[in-house]
Amino acid sequence: MSDGSIVLTVILCLLGVVILGIIFSNIRIVPQSMKFVIELLGKYKETWDAGLHVKVPFISKVVKKVTLKEQILDSPPQNVITKDNVTMKIDAVVYFYVQDAKLYTYGAVNPISAMENLTATTLRNIVGALDLDETLTSRDLINTKMREIIDKETDPWGIKVVRVEIKNIIPPAEIRDAMERQMKAERDRRETLLQAEGHKQAAITRAEGDKMAAILAAEGERDARIARAEGEAKAIFLRKKAEADGIIALREAGADAAVLELKKFEALVKMADGTASKLIIPTDAVNAVTGNVLFSETTGLGDSTKSANKPAPKKPEDPCCEDKPSQKDFTE
Repeated sequence: MSDGSIVLTVILCLLGVVILGIIFSNIRIVPQSMKFVIELLGKYKETWDAGLHVKVPFISKVVKKVTLKEQILDSPPQNVITKDNVTMKIDAVVYFYVQDAKLYTYGAVNPISAMENLTATTLRNIVGALDLDETLTSRDLINTKMREIIDKETDPWGIKVVRVEIKNIIPPAEIRDAMERQMKAERDRRETLLQAEGHKQAAITRAEGDKMAAILAAEGERDARIARAEGEAKAIFLRKKAEADGIIALREAGADAAVLELKKFEALVKMADGTASKLIIPTDAVNAVTGNVLFSETTGLGDSTKSANKPAPKKPEDPCCEDKPSQKDFTE
């Protein structure tokens, strides 16, 4: 082989290697959740999705590699003045993702920096319309308004805002001290109210307990009285029934009027058995009892009663002897 043919072979090999190198260098593999923006001769041509792609050598190029993953923009704390002229530091966190790679590439020079400034100005505008207390208690309202405004303003940049969160609200030191004192006073007030409510409930419970105890005691006393009254009524009923049965038995046995009068007298004696008692006996009862031999023998009244001793009658004085001296006078 001549030298010319050898040189030609080497040149062809080198040319083939260069061509293969150029081909392989223009092959691109786009990863998942990524998009490539391609320009042809300085003009937008297309957007590559995930997969294998080949670009035209020398006249086309990849100008932007855009991730589709959700990103976080953490803006630094900034001074914000509220409606009532209180200066505080607030920082916000913005969650977003790129939904249009072409707009994201050509919409703004630096979309992230532009969105950061937009977040700061939006936060100042929203908080400037609220006073201190509303700012501290209206985080959800601030988050919602900021998300709506930022999402609308970033549409030309191909950015979709998912949510916005206020991370920190730092009021001045004197405001924090006043808030702490206010919170302490509120906690003391709640503690006082809870203690008063506890004392009130305890007093009510004690009063209800005393009321129930009094009711139960009264019911117990009432039941006891009812039981005693029922017992006494039953005892009286049994006594009267026994007396009635005795009278019936006497009648069935053929007792005469004298025995019945004796029973009456015994009842009268029992009635007179007491202190400072007076007994008035009818005459017919005394006559009937006195005439009864059985009553005389059992009580000692009647004929067997000893009569009282009668005093001796005085001798009549002799009127003729009134002026006569006595034997004693003669003796003297």
